[in-house]
Amino acid sequence: MTVLDRAPAAPIPSPRLSQRHPWLFPWAVRAHQVRRHVQWLRPGTDWAVDRDPVDLPERVTRHGSLLLRDLSEAEMALQHGKVVNLRLASASTDGVLLRPGETFSFNKVVGSCTARKGYVEGMRLSNGDAVPGVGGGICQLAGLVHWMVLHSPLTVVERSEHSFDPFPDKGRVLPWGVGCSIVYNYVDLVVRNDTATTFQLRTRVGERHLRGELRADRPVPTSYRVAARQEEFVAAGPDAPVFRHNEIWRTVIDKRTGGTVREELLKRNRALVKYVPDPALVRRHQD
Repeated sequence: MTVLDRAPAAPIPSPRLSQRHPWLFPWAVRAHQVRRHVQWLRPGTDWAVDRDPVDLPERVTRHGSLLLRDLSEAEMALQHGKVVNLRLASASTDGVLLRPGETFSFNKVVGSCTARKGYVEGMRLSNGDAVPGVGGGICQLAGLVHWMVLHSPLTVVERSEHSFDPFPDKGRVLPWGVGCSIVYNYVDLVVRNDTATTFQLRTRVGERHLRGELRADRPVPTSYRVAARQEEFVAAGPDAPVFRHNEIWRTVIDKRTGGTVREELLKRNRALVKYVPDPALVRRHQD
């Protein structure tokens, strides 16, 4: 079992060049997009592209996430648009097979979420704010896929999280800090299958929830528990911005014996809080 000492909070990162000089931002985006397209075309990676509408025999895990949260009237309209977008995107990921040695790219499978494809305005989290945007809300699908992958022996190669915490925890089911940020095509969720097992994604929009299953062609010998530890809200002083910290840990369990195989620290999270948290939960200190 691996146990890591509690580490001090990470320093606030310095602004990127494109943040200091906003006129560079479109050029930086284009450069990242070109680099990603080259990566997809370069030999050496077997990308997961095949789909099968028939369920593989073994269910590894499943999860459902609520489609609509109780927000303001304007935000609710964007949430309904998000449901439209999730229905389109989940149809693209439904049935995708991830065979041994293959790599799954969320952006490569779903593609660009444009109005021409039927995507509408939904809520996007961009540069620290919740803003409307065509295709907004598909991060929820990427987050669902990521959560299921964490409960499997698949390897997360690439994942980006939001740099801020936009909403209070009302109704939260999953730990804060396990979601995904998706921007076509360079901010991606990438997963590799380093096992001898073929896995399959099943995703769909239900009446109230986004539903997902991860299935396999044979039994998986381990199960997984994922939880947050060291949760805290921290501010440098009385009027300083509040940051949220936690650690995401995974416990790997042998299904045959029920014993713990190992514990893994997956991620230390730090993000700016965009709402007013309960003052009793905030630890304030002077640098």
